[in-house]
Amino acid sequence: MSLKFKSFAALALSAAMMFSVAACGTTDSGDAKSDSKAKNTTVGYDVSTIKKDDELAKLAASAKTVKDGELSVGMELSYAPAEFYAEDGKTPVGYDVDMSKAIAQTLGLKPKIVSSMFDTIVPSIGSKYDLGITAMTITEERLQSVDFVSYYRAGSTWAVQKGNPKKLDTSDMCGAKIAVQTGTVQEDEANKIAKGCKADKKAEVMSYKRQAEAATEVATGKADVFYADSPVAGYAISQTDGQLEALGDVEGVAKQGIAIKKGDQQLDEAVQKAVQKLMDDGTYMKILKHWGVESGALDKAEINPTDLN
Repeated sequence: MSLKFKSFAALALSAAMMFSVAACGTTDSGDAKSDSKAKNTTVGYDVSTIKKDDELAKLAASAKTVKDGELSVGMELSYAPAEFYAEDGKTPVGYDVDMSKAIAQTLGLKPKIVSSMFDTIVPSIGSKYDLGITAMTITEERLQSVDFVSYYRAGSTWAVQKGNPKKLDTSDMCGAKIAVQTGTVQEDEANKIAKGCKADKKAEVMSYKRQAEAATEVATGKADVFYADSPVAGYAISQTDGQLEALGDVEGVAKQGIAIKKGDQQLDEAVQKAVQKLMDDGTYMKILKHWGVESGALDKAEINPTDLN
C-alpha cells in the first residue's frame, strides 16, 4: 500500500514506515473534517512581540518548580497539529508549542520544550518539568495527581481506511482491532468497549507509545481503526491524500488543560492569568487560527474547573 504525503513532518517512526502523522487537536462541534483543514505548515505563530507582564512574572518566579528563568514544558511530540517536529526533525512546532512560548513570554521566562512519552508526563510534573501542555484531557483521575488550567476543548474521533473496508460501526466495535495511544482517554474507552464484548467477538486494543504509530497501523491495514482527539484524527486524515477517513461523529467533547504540580498555587495562578490575558488580547485565537483549530477555543481559563465538558 503506497501512501503519499503532503509537506508534513511528524515523528519519523522508521525508514520502512510510509506514514508519519498523528495528533491531538480537537473540535467542539461538527465532525473531524471541520478541523482537518488545518494549514499544512510547520512554521509557528510569531509570539516574539508579546510583552512580559511584570506582576505575573513575579508570581511565576515565586512558584515551587520554576528555576533559572526557564519554563520547562513536557510534550509528546507526535501530536500534529498540537505538537510535532518540523521538517528538520528537531524543531518543535504546533499550537501547544506556540501557547507554551506565549505563556513563557508573558511570564518573562524562557520556554524549554521537553520531548516526553504521553503516559510519563503527569508523573513528571514538578520534577522533570514545570508544566505539561500536550492536548491532555482533564479528568477526575488526573486531577488527583496534578492541577490543571483549562485552555481548550476536544472530542474524540474514530478513523478508518477510506471506504471503511471492514464495515465498522462506531456503536459496535466488537471484533475490531483498535489502535490507540498509551495513557490516553481513548485507550481507556477502547478497553471499556473490549471488556463489554462477547468471547466470540472480542475487540483487540492495540496500544502504542506514540499516536503516529497508531495511525500508521490503520493506514497499513495492521489495525482496523484508530481512536484519537478529533483534530489529531482530522489532521492525520488531511495528510494522507484521502486514504483515511473519519468514521461517525465527534464523541465526548471535554476540556483540555495545562498540567501543573499539585498545590503549586503561585504557578497555578500565574499560568491561569497568563492564559486569560492571551485569550482577552486575541493572541490565543490567532494561534489557534494559525493552525486551523479555532473551533475548540475557550473564552475562560480556569484552575481545576468543575465542569469538565
